Amino acid sequence: MTTQWNHYINGDFVAPSSGEFIHEFVPMTGLQGDQIARGSAADVDQAANSAAAVQPAWNARKPIERGRILLAIARLIRTNAAAFCAKEAEETGKPVKMAAFEIEACAQYFEYYGGLATAIQGETINLGPNYHAYTTREPFGVVGVILPWNSPLNQAGRAIAPALVSGNTVVVKPSEFTSITMLQLAEMAVKEAGLPAGVLNVITGTGKETGEPLVKHPLIRKVAFTGSVRAGKEIGKLAADRIIPLSLELGGKSPNIVFEDADLDRAVAGSVFAFTVNTGQVCLAGTRCLVHESIYQKFAKKLASAVEALQFSDGENFGLGPLTTKAQYEQVHAYTKLAIQEGAEQLVGGDVPSDKAGWYVRPTVFTNVNNSMRIAREEIFGPVLVLMPFKDEQEAVAIANDSEYGLAAGLWTSDLARAHRVAAQIEAGQVYVNEYPSGGVETPFGGFKQSGYGREKGLEALHHYTQTKTTIIRI
Repeated sequence: MTTQWNHYINGDFVAPSSGEFIHEFVPMTGLQGDQIARGSAADVDQAANSAAAVQPAWNARKPIERGRILLAIARLIRTNAAAFCAKEAEETGKPVKMAAFEIEACAQYFEYYGGLATAIQGETINLGPNYHAYTTREPFGVVGVILPWNSPLNQAGRAIAPALVSGNTVVVKPSEFTSITMLQLAEMAVKEAGLPAGVLNVITGTGKETGEPLVKHPLIRKVAFTGSVRAGKEIGKLAADRIIPLSLELGGKSPNIVFEDADLDRAVAGSVFAFTVNTGQVCLAGTRCLVHESIYQKFAKKLASAVEALQFSDGENFGLGPLTTKAQYEQVHAYTKLAIQEGAEQLVGGDVPSDKAGWYVRPTVFTNVNNSMRIAREEIFGPVLVLMPFKDEQEAVAIANDSEYGLAAGLWTSDLARAHRVAAQIEAGQVYVNEYPSGGVETPFGGFKQSGYGREKGLEALHHYTQTKTTIIRI
């Protein structure tokens, strides 16, 4: 039995204006799952108008009142964590225990920003005794949030919580592959946490039919998007025509540098996790592993053994899950074939497990790779790693920065001076030292170069969901 899910608009579920629905698929089996509403421009218009109508009243509330509602949402996420985990595991294919970490992260975003509600402040500016000048940080109005399919609720909390606490109202467009937990979260926020109807709305459907009208809608005053560079460029063009601000968190081809003085066992374990977590479907995945030539062979041998020892999850416990979409499954296999054509050597992995019905693939490591190959330059978004040697620190930095992307980077060393020196030279929004990844909801996150612009997470995100007004009074 499958369930049909309508949009969530103005505090209630609303049928799509077209009357049409789209099937989601279950990655563990490849079979059809629940159905979601197939959104259109008319549905977006209804949601945007609903959000705009209540935004002045939401912004007029004391910040601490908005913060209390966000804290209530956080508590309810934790109370209902088991149900959220089960549904997110079904939609994405990730193990339930891994989904639990992401549901907890979602709760932490609402908790963190709920606690920062009164920290959104301006400043006074001294223009001399005849003037009083000050700044205030004000919401944009209605914010459009477009979510990816790899970590649905984690990404939702990351964008929605700072937008709401800043006094904005929100229209969310989740991925058509993983929409249901976002619908459940919105209903819970309104029905149980006390979020006013219309403050948080969810429109489901495809990017072309729902996402594009959302960015184009005249009531949407800012957009936060997480997804591919290709889609980010299209959204950037639409936003440029309207001259509205964007936060773009796009792809990555992140370098992970292992120096000769690194703790080898920790570096191996961390490097495996860096490219296999969530079956490689992570924008910050460390998929280019640069290893000092003096330890390259030893490291490669240890890495291969660690990758071969990885197990597939039973769906509940930790382990490798399937890829979330069929298209992603096909893309990973296409890149594996391309790597061989380019002359790379397959050190380990690459095969499809014969006992699995869904979109499973074993993690794959390639050697004999140089940084000019497509396998080393293009984001695959799957568990595929390239190993490349380097001779010294200067070459490691040069290879690391020789990329269109700049989302994250890692380095492994016991030399604290080197850690600071190399981190300062790396062109990336986050740099991890002796752990990959690292940080939490408090640490600003975003990209350099084609990995995007704007920042999510931390106090910094509040500056991207507000705009500054300066008032100057002649006394």
